[in-house]
Amino acid sequence: MKRYELLAADVEASIRGGVLRPGDRLPSVRHASTSRGVSPSTVFQAYYLLEARGLIQARERSGYYVLAGARLAPPEPEQTSQPSDASVAVDVSEHVFEILEASMTREVVPFGSAFPSPLLFPLARLGQAMASSAKALDPWSTVDDLSPGNARLRRQIALRYLAGGLQVHTDEIVVTNGALEALNLCLAAVTRPGDAVVIESPTFYAALQALERMGLQAVEVPTHPREGIDLAALEHAIARHQPKACWLMTTFQNPLGSSMPDERKKALVELLARHELPLIEDDVYAELYFGDKRPVPAKAFDTQGLVLHCSSFSKCLAPGYRIGWAAPGRYARAVARQKLTTTLGASAPSQLALATYLEHGGFDKHLRRLRQTLAAQQSAFAQAVAQHFPPGTRATHPAGGYFLWVELPPGADALAIHRQALALGISVAPGPIFSASRAFTNCLRLNYGHAWDARSEQALATLGRLATAAIA
Repeated sequence: MKRYELLAADVEASIRGGVLRPGDRLPSVRHASTSRGVSPSTVFQAYYLLEARGLIQARERSGYYVLAGARLAPPEPEQTSQPSDASVAVDVSEHVFEILEASMTREVVPFGSAFPSPLLFPLARLGQAMASSAKALDPWSTVDDLSPGNARLRRQIALRYLAGGLQVHTDEIVVTNGALEALNLCLAAVTRPGDAVVIESPTFYAALQALERMGLQAVEVPTHPREGIDLAALEHAIARHQPKACWLMTTFQNPLGSSMPDERKKALVELLARHELPLIEDDVYAELYFGDKRPVPAKAFDTQGLVLHCSSFSKCLAPGYRIGWAAPGRYARAVARQKLTTTLGASAPSQLALATYLEHGGFDKHLRRLRQTLAAQQSAFAQAVAQHFPPGTRATHPAGGYFLWVELPPGADALAIHRQALALGISVAPGPIFSASRAFTNCLRLNYGHAWDARSEQALATLGRLATAAIA
């Protein structure tokens, strides 16, 4: 752990142990820096992390204070997953579709949804940008904006990379119909049917569906709920299975919410470079961080063009516009060809609208509000889980994104809880849909990206009762 993480862990232990109580003021940054023998920036980072976990809150010109209810947050899962050390065929699509289809209605409380609330986004301003750009739409843009995409939008995406310290040329960027298409195009560019692909355990179910559709073998690698994939286990899997690619989420992983520390991301890229193994990096949640700065992607450490970085605006700005992109390094031409021979290009009006919005500013202001909302909702959600779920329940404390991974005590059947909850108008995402081997039978992924209100609180209390009954 880094110094700021150790300091944060000490303060968190004091809060959970009752030494620091709700309303107590934390030591000032200067005092903590002197007493701990660390730099002020280390203390700030520790306090930012605790703030992201919903344990403390900054008060203007006053300092940091312990939040009411902070002790109620459930403990984190600590065990790295232990998937089978085998390369397996994937057969999950029907199972996943069956579960997700049942919850695709606004009448259902959307704890199982993969999307944040659409009410969190500046859709009116985006609509204005769409209207103004559509009036000036160049008829030739219907041709010019085919793969790799609108030049103005690709420039804005390149500027976002630059703001994060990465040099990504506009010619490397391929605009796609959402991040999921970008990920699938990258996967198709570096694999052939029958190849093995490394994934996390658990992993995003769409990765499993992509492997199944393309006839690829899944190699599930142990993954820690806080720090991501186990690098020693990854190296063993590479030696044993000779995979052709890795599909990983290094920041705010879905469903765990885990984030690899920078040094582990660097080590990951170096490990893959030694084996000439491409990394498809799914990075759709990185703008939703709760700390002081945006986490750097694994691509920041790539010197050989082996990282195919994928993201989108769907989770942070424009749901429904279906605009994503890939920055595929040395595979840019192959991915652009895949795009051209499948869907040709992304929507020209949507690309123009986003380019116009980004050029006129306001994106970062929107993101600040969005992050604050999600952080507050995570805190309320975590406290409710601690209050209503059975003793022994654990839940991740992500520093960004909008998912909690809840680990129920042994004996709980997540699929049965899913069916019972759905009958009561509550959706959840059961653990088995995040595994090629349908593991994690006592786990749930819960979405805190929708408004925390009386309806949500009542639904979570109901879910807690179902979980308690499941282990009785």
